[in-house]
Amino acid sequence: MSSENTETAVAKPSTDTAKEDPSPPKEASSTPPPREASSTPPPREASSTPPRREGARAPPNNIFIGKKPLMTYATSALIQLTQSDNIVLKARGMVISRAVDVAEVIVKRLGNNNYEVTKIGIDTERVGEGEDARNVSTIEIIVAKK
Repeated sequence: MSSENTETAVAKPSTDTAKEDPSPPKEASSTPPPREASSTPPPREASSTPPRREGARAPPNNIFIGKKPLMTYATSALIQLTQSDNIVLKARGMVISRAVDVAEVIVKRLGNNNYEVTKIGIDTERVGEGEDARNVSTIEIIVAKK
C-alpha cells in the first residue's frame, strides 16, 4: 500500500456547517414526554386516609400541638391571642402533655395575668381500620382573655 491510500482513509473534518449540529449530543431525558390533554384526571393512588375536602380548613384560632419546641407553640398562641379573644390548643397522644405545658406557659409566665384557661375537653378517637384500629386520647384546651 502506498502512503496516499492511508491518507485518504483517514476521515477529515468537514467544513460544511449546515450538516453538523454544533450542540452536544442529546442524552436520554429522565422526564416523561408531555401528556395529551384529557378531561379525566389521573387515577388516585390507594390511601388509608380519606381525601380532604377542598374547603375544609381549621379555624384560625386553633393551634395543633405536635413535636416542635414548646416555645414555638407558646409564641404562636400569644400572637393569635392578640388578634382574637380566645384560642384552642389541640393535641392527641404523646403530645398532650406538651399542650398542657403550652397553656400553662401562656397563662402563668408570658401572659402577664391577662389570660385564663376557660375550658378543657378530653376525648378518645378511633384511628385506623380493621385490626389496625386503636384508640388515641385527645385534648382541647381553650385559653381566653380575662
